[in-house]
Amino acid sequence: MIIYPAIDLHDGKVVRLREGDLRQETVFSDDPAATAQSWIDQGAQWIHMVNLDGAFDAANENIKILETVAKLDASVQFAGGVRDLNALGDALDAGAARVILGTLAVKQPEKVVEALGRFGAEAVGVALDARDGKVTTHGWTEMSTQSPVAIGSWFFAEGVRHALYTDVKRDGMLSGANIDDTVALARETGLRVIASGGISSAGEIERLAASGVVAGAIIGMALYQKKISLGDALRAAKGGA
Repeated sequence: MIIYPAIDLHDGKVVRLREGDLRQETVFSDDPAATAQSWIDQGAQWIHMVNLDGAFDAANENIKILETVAKLDASVQFAGGVRDLNALGDALDAGAARVILGTLAVKQPEKVVEALGRFGAEAVGVALDARDGKVTTHGWTEMSTQSPVAIGSWFFAEGVRHALYTDVKRDGMLSGANIDDTVALARETGLRVIASGGISSAGEIERLAASGVVAGAIIGMALYQKKISLGDALRAAKGGA
């Protein structure tokens, strides 16, 4: 199972939000590249980079930051504000190994199918972020009427292989990951699901890995607040999917 340290970008800084709310922001660094290098030095092979400015439809310079981080010795998974296939292509051109589509995937699922044809299944993933069992969009500010399993099953049938699952209410709260729903999503859809939101202990990572179906876990606040070390997270993830 792959561990993805999270680097959430807002106004050029590394931040963490609580429940995806910009009013509940904590700044951890003004040097995203140095932050990424520190995770790589501790053993990270992937970095999960979130373009919060793009997710909230604000002008941003995060593609330039992506270009810098992508030159380091780790693969970058990029998410947030990718609203069309040109933006997806720009992120891949800037060095992202995989780009996650959220709002675009839910609102225009046919575009995901087109993206798979153009860029391949390894370069494209979907975000099935949910609040109260329904998928959210537009930086988690709007609700859809569909469940993650329903949408995920459709995408898997169309060729999608990678998906993120975030329980929005748990994100940044250190309240524990929604392990049951994460594992169920992976089992019921066949997607290689990456867990996100609320992970706070090595024990949770061990449970996700032990499921045999969860492909990865994104860790943010727990790392930045030193609730868990990256080394412990990587050790807990061994033997998973």
